Amino acid sequence: MNDPDAASPMPRPPDCNAALVLADGTVFWGRGIGLPGSAVGEVCFNTAITGYQEILTDPSYAGQIITFTFPHIGNVGANPEDVETTTPAARGLVVRSTPTEPANYRAAQSLDQWLKAHRITGLAGVDTRRLTRLIRDRGAPHGVVAYAPDGRLDIAAMQREAAQWPGLEGMDLAIEVSCRQSYDWDETAWCREAGYGRQRAPRFHVVAIDYGAKRNILRMLAQEGCRVTVVPATATAEEVLRHRPDGIFLSNGPGDPAATGEYAVPVLRRLLESGKPIFGICLGHQIMALALGGRTRKMERGHRGANHPVRDELTGRVEITSQNHGFVVDLDSLPEGIEATHISLFDRSSEGLRLKDKPVFTVQYHPEASPGPQDSHYLFRRFVAMMEASR
Repeated sequence: MNDPDAASPMPRPPDCNAALVLADGTVFWGRGIGLPGSAVGEVCFNTAITGYQEILTDPSYAGQIITFTFPHIGNVGANPEDVETTTPAARGLVVRSTPTEPANYRAAQSLDQWLKAHRITGLAGVDTRRLTRLIRDRGAPHGVVAYAPDGRLDIAAMQREAAQWPGLEGMDLAIEVSCRQSYDWDETAWCREAGYGRQRAPRFHVVAIDYGAKRNILRMLAQEGCRVTVVPATATAEEVLRHRPDGIFLSNGPGDPAATGEYAVPVLRRLLESGKPIFGICLGHQIMALALGGRTRKMERGHRGANHPVRDELTGRVEITSQNHGFVVDLDSLPEGIEATHISLFDRSSEGLRLKDKPVFTVQYHPEASPGPQDSHYLFRRFVAMMEASR
């Protein structure tokens, strides 16, 4: 029986001027959206049914081409409020249906206009179910997405570029998306009709190490009464502690944690010695595990979506979480004194850790959501309670 997802010399449909070509030669034809051009990266899929603008601007997607499983991407348009970073790091996107004109009162422009403004190349009209099955069964492939208005595409050259791309293992991408200099943050969470607010009377001072931080993380910290100072991923322990923080936050970010850990792990080990409360998420969770003596590994297909069930091992409570990661902490590699606090109910992989003798905890998922459920907002309050207890 033939494999319906196997590579095949599929003829180009007559109305197609764009394609996704995988390293094994598989071709997905479609119609171009966004900026004409091409981009190479790891092809992943995200199962969220809303929040595509937040997903496309999440710095954790650096080096990746995002396939959306929800077919109607673009129907609510784009606006200047729903962004998680100024310069999107995603390399491209693949969608089922060609984006329609927006139908939402908050829309300031169409998705296609927004993609062009941010120099992102996309592909529409693809059988995303077939592509998602391929990723699910074989792991995230390398691919090239290209859009030429005149339809001139060199498929063989695209395949060679995809096959020669080195991939995310061993790649430090945090250095590319981190801020270049420190800055202060006081913007709080969004409210309907009122927009974003300002934290006028902070009770705590948090230094956030930016490995690729989403803005809504910083907003949640400010919302809980924190003045936030954001420092680059390469900041030293002395530079962090010079700000005299009440607590230290380790952000999300892209790439291989072991590569970023080359310079980040020594810093975290020094910060652990300070006794300051530390809260990390996503890449911050992974780098903390490395600093504690553990290991990380590349996942076959990663966790990306807004419907991932995670069990809190301390309470038995199940949270529905927003996730975006392609590496994971190897639980068996962790030394004594570290407790696994959260477990994925999809594959029982690591979703959270805490130290038994220090005010330090981390989670793999995104408690700030944006997009996604708000089940995990309590973690920011837990961090604040740790800072209060440590005063």
